[in-house]
Amino acid sequence: MGGLLEPNGPVEMVILGRARDLGGFEVRRVLPFAQRRMVGPFIFLDQMGPVDFAPPAGLDVRAHPHIGLSTVTYLFDGALTHRDSLGSEQVIRPGDVNWMTAGSGIAHSERTPGELRPAGARLHGIQSWVALPAAAEERAPRFAHHGKLDLPVVEGEGLRVRLIAGALYGARAPVETASDLFHADAMMEPGARLEIPADWIERAAYLVSGAVTIGEQAFEAGQMMVLKPDARIVLTATAPSRLMLLGGEPLEGPRYIWWNFVSSSKERLEIAKADWRAGRFGAVPGESDPLPLPES
Repeated sequence: MGGLLEPNGPVEMVILGRARDLGGFEVRRVLPFAQRRMVGPFIFLDQMGPVDFAPPAGLDVRAHPHIGLSTVTYLFDGALTHRDSLGSEQVIRPGDVNWMTAGSGIAHSERTPGELRPAGARLHGIQSWVALPAAAEERAPRFAHHGKLDLPVVEGEGLRVRLIAGALYGARAPVETASDLFHADAMMEPGARLEIPADWIERAAYLVSGAVTIGEQAFEAGQMMVLKPDARIVLTATAPSRLMLLGGEPLEGPRYIWWNFVSSSKERLEIAKADWRAGRFGAVPGESDPLPLPES
């Protein structure tokens, strides 16, 4: 299921995640949505799982390309091995952040580590894309990994918030970003209250699990609450809950998406298609069967 709920009070829009099958692996797609393409610079958000793979299966996303964005991978459970055309190889585990800036072009793969497959692998997490400002769209690609111990944690009564990127609640994550944004993982016990500051024009909270209220409105897992600018937002948990907080300043113009490419220019998307067909993104070490360009 998926769709749009009518706005009310301080909530501008509620987006229901839509199930998408990615070759035998189901995700819940939240962004982009027909009536809301972006929140700040965030242009894509998938919830991966939770899923338990039967041995020896796991997630196998073959090498594929990106331009014009940063991919952000954050896990709640399980592990993934990232490899890219820069030669990076990194296992990401729960609470870590993989932040890959594609810029002018990069290819990467994501696979369940081999040592986890015999016992049956589990995976649950979030992958989001952050569109780059026009001035940074053609920057050199780069990859950064930040372990969970390097990410600041802000705690309150019944609250624990790990900052993934940007600044929030007086803390700042070490992740380098190209624009003003915030991204955080918030855990709430029943009865806990969490205010989302109105420091950015565009803000949203995606409810991974549990249940919360904002004023008189109740929300459940799988919903993204897009918040009205300048509105005072206080979340109250009515069950043990986990939310992804995200947002920032809108970019200077629209962004176009085709497959894994994001750009402010439709013409640039066509160049990226031709580059992938011709093998100009570079090889990903350890990968021999890259994903082909879609037919449509």
